[in-house]
Amino acid sequence: MQYEHVLVDRHGAVGVVTLNRPRVLNALSPALIAELTDALDGFDADPDVRAAVLTGGPRVFAAGADIGDMSERGPVEQLQRDQTGRWARIAAFTKPLIAAVNGYALGGGCELALMCDLIVAGDTARFGQPEINLGIIPGAGGTQRWPRTAGKYVAMEVALGGAPVTARRAYQLGLVNKVVPAEVTVEVAMELAERLAGQPPVAVRLAKESINQSLELPLAEGLAVERKNFYFLFATEDQKEGMRAFLEKRRAEFKGR
Repeated sequence: MQYEHVLVDRHGAVGVVTLNRPRVLNALSPALIAELTDALDGFDADPDVRAAVLTGGPRVFAAGADIGDMSERGPVEQLQRDQTGRWARIAAFTKPLIAAVNGYALGGGCELALMCDLIVAGDTARFGQPEINLGIIPGAGGTQRWPRTAGKYVAMEVALGGAPVTARRAYQLGLVNKVVPAEVTVEVAMELAERLAGQPPVAVRLAKESINQSLELPLAEGLAVERKNFYFLFATEDQKEGMRAFLEKRRAEFKGR
């Protein structure tokens, strides 16, 4: 499918979505988010796609929401069109989703990166929630995902102060997995995605589900989810293949069954 605001590509078992509104620094309009969620839904439904990379390209990830689109809207209108509620489909993507971030990831752009499972940041990357400077607060998860990742006090600094943090500080805070030279950000993210795409797909999906549930549930309930998923995997062909391959000292061939 051809889109206006995103570019979609596939490299083997890895799907790639590139935000493509360079003139407005990839501002996250409702139309762009609709196309992004549609593209990810397509990858989620495709059994030949086992991981995905989300990037804004070499210069900027996304500098925020489309302020021109929001500035004159009222609360009822925002509620009815559910601008940020529609983003839930991105967080619900069942396969590994890796953000490759260069330049600004601010406001909604930062929240979009935080919805991904792993983040590879170029050394030019800047992460932040500047909504406070516009008289609003983050509305797509910034006040929830920052404290869960970097802690309450960092979240307060970022959301109340509005200043971004560098890629290096984001790494120190545990917000990103790797910091690399900006010119190889997408390449490194692709290498990571290809490695994850070679893992057993059902086990990857349930590991991701278990970790995400750990952020929502008390420990005892989270352990119950983990046990259920662990036991279920013994019904898969991949579990049999993985253990046989280990015992036979060969590389496993996972089929996603």
